[in-house]
Amino acid sequence: MIRVDAPGTAPGRVLARPPSLLVTGLRLPEVRWAGAALVLFLLGWGLQLAGAPAPVWWALYLACYATGGWEPALAGLRALKDRTLDVDLLMIVAAIAAASIGQVFDGALLIVIFATSGALEVIVTQRTADSVNSLLNLAPEQAALLREDGGTVTVASRELVPGQRILVRPGERVGGDGTVVEGTSEVDQQAITGESVPVLREVGDEVLSGTVNGTGTLTVEITRPASASVIARIVALVEEASETKAKTQLFIEKVEQTYSVGVVVATLLVLAVPMAFFGHGFEEALLRAIVFMIVASPCAVVLSTMPPLLASIANAGRHGVLVKSATVMEAIGRTSVVAFDKTGTLTEGAPEVTAVDAAAGHGEDEVLALAAAVEHYSEHPLGRAIVRAAAERGLPAGGAEDFRALPGRGVTGRVGGRTVTVERADAGPAAAGTRVAVRDGDERVGMITLVDRLRPDAPEAVRELTALTGSPAVLLTGDNAAVAATVAERTGIGAVHAALMPEDKVTAVQRLQARGERVLLVGDGVNDAPALAAADTGAAMGRRGSDLALDTSDVIIVRDELGALAKLVRLSRRARRYVIANLAIAATVITVLVTWDLVATLPLALAVAGHEGSTVLVALNGARLLRRSAWNT
Repeated sequence: MIRVDAPGTAPGRVLARPPSLLVTGLRLPEVRWAGAALVLFLLGWGLQLAGAPAPVWWALYLACYATGGWEPALAGLRALKDRTLDVDLLMIVAAIAAASIGQVFDGALLIVIFATSGALEVIVTQRTADSVNSLLNLAPEQAALLREDGGTVTVASRELVPGQRILVRPGERVGGDGTVVEGTSEVDQQAITGESVPVLREVGDEVLSGTVNGTGTLTVEITRPASASVIARIVALVEEASETKAKTQLFIEKVEQTYSVGVVVATLLVLAVPMAFFGHGFEEALLRAIVFMIVASPCAVVLSTMPPLLASIANAGRHGVLVKSATVMEAIGRTSVVAFDKTGTLTEGAPEVTAVDAAAGHGEDEVLALAAAVEHYSEHPLGRAIVRAAAERGLPAGGAEDFRALPGRGVTGRVGGRTVTVERADAGPAAAGTRVAVRDGDERVGMITLVDRLRPDAPEAVRELTALTGSPAVLLTGDNAAVAATVAERTGIGAVHAALMPEDKVTAVQRLQARGERVLLVGDGVNDAPALAAADTGAAMGRRGSDLALDTSDVIIVRDELGALAKLVRLSRRARRYVIANLAIAATVITVLVTWDLVATLPLALAVAGHEGSTVLVALNGARLLRRSAWNT
């Protein structure tokens, strides 16, 4: 049973101010500092392995400390000023303590891990901000404002106010949200609503800023200021969702405050209690405290989490799926329901001819050949699909004479002395697609049906994801209910929400989340970006995806292979199992070494060996996810 929900296209929330852009003042120097720290670390490690004098590689490691650690240290000190502790500061202290007992390599490795993860977060945030900014370019900077005398004057689109009228010529972008008061044309709204073919717009119909006018001329009365246009609302929705979306935290981030305070307090006690009550000297107590901090530091805990997730990211990348962070990889495995956009995601986003119905006395090839001849010079997606279908059948490819576009209707021309017209027809029995009538003069010689081509792997991908999550997949589309229901039936999707504007998609995602679902949304267009940001995980189609969708999403499916999603979910779940196993190993080793240090004398060499051994063990265990079999099972 397919449930279809087709709300109207209500304008939704109107902004009281122009939307601010997503992020300002990003600290791009973080990226340079992290890169410098990584280079210094690799140089030091290489010279150490090559047997260079110790002072040389020590100097490089210490330079790595300085370049990669000064900012986390400063952030930690600021947090300390606010009476909070975080793992960043604890890592700096642990790295310094490691260097003080000769383990400078381990300290430098921690510095590089933290600096690099921070830099990657900055890069992703900056790209998203840049893409949101570029979204505003969809709306033209200028519009032709109609004067009372019938002339026009060019004005800035952002200055248009409700009640003013603009002239939109063929091929131009609409300068503002409004209503058609004169003229007929087809308008390409795919970037905003996701509709796969241009839609007819005539007197009384709404048009949206940034959409592309077809062959007719439209007079549009502005109904919303630029700050309240659909494009402005998309920008605001992406901004709002990015700011309020709950950050998926790694284990260490969830407990860092408690753990950090506990380690600091315990280290001070290990230093003070033996001197106060057992007569130990300062040097002896200090050595015990340093050993305690080394064995209690969360190095193994951090590496319990990161290597499995980073290895999974690398493995997915080899198979054409880019996951933007470890937190995203961790979150994917907790997906409980998958939602899909239609156009460009489940479908190719390009119409194809599926049926040619010839009238009595005419053949299918004749009908298709006549239509293709007239559409030969057309740039309309339906026209290109007809020409392509004729070529696939090997039909003559010549163009018509006296070609002329009929705004809002179709095209006409002369083919072999016959006046042939191709125009939109009533939906009729092909309501799930688009039908065009082919006429020879006044006689209808046939009908051609076109539908948006379904991706071949879509049904299997939906089936696998439904089995993995245990919940029916959901379709969120701006297309009409009939088309949406047909696609859902062909792919096995259980719930459909049709005729959605971008804000409606966000609302649909939020309703699923309110039920306790963890939503993975798959989309490709500008209109999907707010919902991609609002979903627990957003995945964008790499080949067709808009810049905004690619940069707002958490995952990019580079080759547009929907089948990769189920493998990604399985890989994430496997990585999570590895993380849990690693944490158990790390916690056991830390507990044993800390207890030993407290109740007896733990030799420094053994402390370092045990601590580093557990760190290496969990790192190697996580690296197993690099194997090809981890992706395919």
